[in-house]
Amino acid sequence: MDFPQQVLLLCLLSLPPVCVFAQTRSNITVGESFSAGNNSPWVVSPSGDFAFGFHPLEDNDELFLVSIWYANIPERTIVWYPSGDNPAPPAPKGSKLMLTADGGLVLTSPDGGELWKPDNIFSRVSHGALNDDGTFVLEDSKFSSVWETFKNPSDTLLPSQTLEKEGTLSSRLSYTNFSRGRFELLLRDDGNLVFRSINIPSDNANENYYESGTVKSNTSSPGFQLVFNKSGELYILRENGERFNFPDWKRASAAQSYLRATLDFDGVFTLYQHPKNSSVKEGWTPLGSLPDNICKKSLVNEGSGVCGYNSICTLDDSKRPNCQCPKGYSLLDPKDPYGSCKPDFIQGCEEDDLSQRKDLYRFEELTNIDWPLADYVLLKPFTEEKCKQSCMEDCFCAVAIFRLGDSCWKKKLPLSNGRFDTGLDGGKAFIKVRKDNSTLVGPVNPIIIKKDQNTLILVGSVLLGSSVFVNCMLIGAICLSFLSIYRYKKKLNRINKSDGTVETNLRCFSYKELEEATNGFSEELGRGAFAVVYKGVINMSSCTHVAVKKFNRFLMQNIEKEFRTEVDVIGQTHHKNLVRLLGFCEDGEERLLVYECMRNGSLDGLLFSDSKPSWNLRLKIANGIARGLLYLHEECSTQIIHCDIKPQNILLDDSYNARISDFGLAKLLKMNQSHTNTGLRGTKGYVALEWFRNMPVTTKVDVYSFGVVLLEIICCRRSVDMETQNEDKAILTDWAYDCYKEGNLDVLVEHDNEAIGDRNNLEKLVMIAMWCIQEDPSLRPTMRKVTQMLEGVVEVLVPPCPCPFNMGKDQYSGYECGTTSSDDNSNVTPP
Repeated sequence: MDFPQQVLLLCLLSLPPVCVFAQTRSNITVGESFSAGNNSPWVVSPSGDFAFGFHPLEDNDELFLVSIWYANIPERTIVWYPSGDNPAPPAPKGSKLMLTADGGLVLTSPDGGELWKPDNIFSRVSHGALNDDGTFVLEDSKFSSVWETFKNPSDTLLPSQTLEKEGTLSSRLSYTNFSRGRFELLLRDDGNLVFRSINIPSDNANENYYESGTVKSNTSSPGFQLVFNKSGELYILRENGERFNFPDWKRASAAQSYLRATLDFDGVFTLYQHPKNSSVKEGWTPLGSLPDNICKKSLVNEGSGVCGYNSICTLDDSKRPNCQCPKGYSLLDPKDPYGSCKPDFIQGCEEDDLSQRKDLYRFEELTNIDWPLADYVLLKPFTEEKCKQSCMEDCFCAVAIFRLGDSCWKKKLPLSNGRFDTGLDGGKAFIKVRKDNSTLVGPVNPIIIKKDQNTLILVGSVLLGSSVFVNCMLIGAICLSFLSIYRYKKKLNRINKSDGTVETNLRCFSYKELEEATNGFSEELGRGAFAVVYKGVINMSSCTHVAVKKFNRFLMQNIEKEFRTEVDVIGQTHHKNLVRLLGFCEDGEERLLVYECMRNGSLDGLLFSDSKPSWNLRLKIANGIARGLLYLHEECSTQIIHCDIKPQNILLDDSYNARISDFGLAKLLKMNQSHTNTGLRGTKGYVALEWFRNMPVTTKVDVYSFGVVLLEIICCRRSVDMETQNEDKAILTDWAYDCYKEGNLDVLVEHDNEAIGDRNNLEKLVMIAMWCIQEDPSLRPTMRKVTQMLEGVVEVLVPPCPCPFNMGKDQYSGYECGTTSSDDNSNVTPP
């Protein structure tokens, strides 16, 4: 083989590696370019974690965004794109991105027009590189940085990235629209990290809806940097080297997970985690977010708030805002769910005069809803009826808010900062909606009417022009078609719950039936965050007293899950210690549940009244609750974790038998499932600590709650009493253990001669409660063991200190245990 052939063979052998390198390289040099439309990225980081190039937009595959994204996960998550004061527009297919010596990266359209280039490049560029930390850097011939994406962030911070003073993150406009959004994160020159909304398209900023407070004071120095270090820790570094950490944020390893901190398009700053190596397809999991409730914290004097005008903000399970229009209103832009809402009817003084102001409107009533900055008059003292009447007669009034028993606020459009807030204590919002459909904005669609008329004419012509036999055949076919459709829908309603329908093994009521049964929802029995319970009477073979739980239909996204969980869970249970569900109503937007009425109310009303119930009755109630939980955990066809055991959810029937109720937060486990991982549920004071520690949640969370309730039954006092003059008694679980340890149980049941006279039972119940509230879930007994201990079948051993891991008061439990050897939980097994 002569020399030229050897050279040719050597070149051919070297081609595959060169090609592979070209596809996965991390560096580019001056003069190289890349075109929009190529499926592969321009450069990839050495580790393969990040890619840089053109990314097609989700809603338009003919437009491409210059961006950096994660290369190794199915959902292409963008972590950088040109934004802020110098954004790059989405580029049409065929656009070119070139590295030049003078301008750095230059984006040009297919016809050669310049679309974008970086600002403030004063040195000649030699090459560019995408590093393993996700930053793209332009360097000169001496390998000094000329420009980099970490110093020009968009909406995301990555581990190893810092934000200096006056540095900003700007949210995108929506999940798929990368134009400048309405929210901004800024580390101010005084060291304070703030979030604020922007009145786009201007740069005018509204007041802050979050502040870190890291300014100079007598005890601390100001903030210096927002740091996201290589280990995945996110904090504000003060000038004196101290850290300001964000509270209650979970930790994750940057070595095992992809981490990013993003100012999302809805204004929430969130730390996300995605496992790097997992056999299961997993998405991004939030580890922490700020503010904790953007619906309340984003209250601003200017602008609309996190949602548009006339909209209402509610939080979902992941603390993200949902924006919804009230009934009678619809989105101004149907493509923007976070935008403003417009009334679907004409309202105004002139229009009302033309209609002679006679019975024009009705009210839509919402609970715990307010638009706090739209008031134009406060009427006080005032009654609810006078409040409604005043708004009805006022052509300016769009909404009336009645709160605090005697205060009426009238509001006019546009309404801003609308939100759902349980802190409004059941305040009512009366939204004025036009009755007459003929006054709705916009004409009825004439195309649909014409189409329907043409269809009727065609059917009539066929019937009249055909023979009797053909007509009979045609009518028979139509009937069979309707019958088939009916049977198909009935089958779906019966067997398919996954599509959102409810099984019909319970009686399905119409809304009108329940409205009549409750006399127009007139007599209220109680209320919660999402629903109000009314007293009623229904004829079900005989007159039956019922309790009708009416969900707030405005909070549809929140209540739909709770409504279906309650129907699914309680619909398959049958036990004397569970409340009985008689039926439900799923009529349009209305969601109601019908229960048998428990005439003796809830356990909290019995325990915390002026007079203590008898000791034997309390023992009976404790046993009943335990048996009900045992049924849910072990004897029901599907294992159920209630997740919200507390006295308010224990009802008492005519014989004072305990009935567990309110399964809206319950969690069902599959046959082969012993635990679950789910968001925090329940009521503070009754919630086990594993909820806060990202531990698997088992039936032991109900055992913990039962232990707290058992102590309340024993002592006839609430688990938390901050009004007591003796601070040692404020937290019942803490105080009860101290009394037990000191052998001073009489203090727990002061002036209760029945309980003091039954000391053996008293001590046994306190010991059972101490086992139930163990901080370590593995030390808590099962509910079967609890019932056996209550019934005297199993001996109750001496319980250890409930909180061996918390020396000092825990912010959730309030325990404070001693350090004596008798409190050592090593080698302890549950009873």
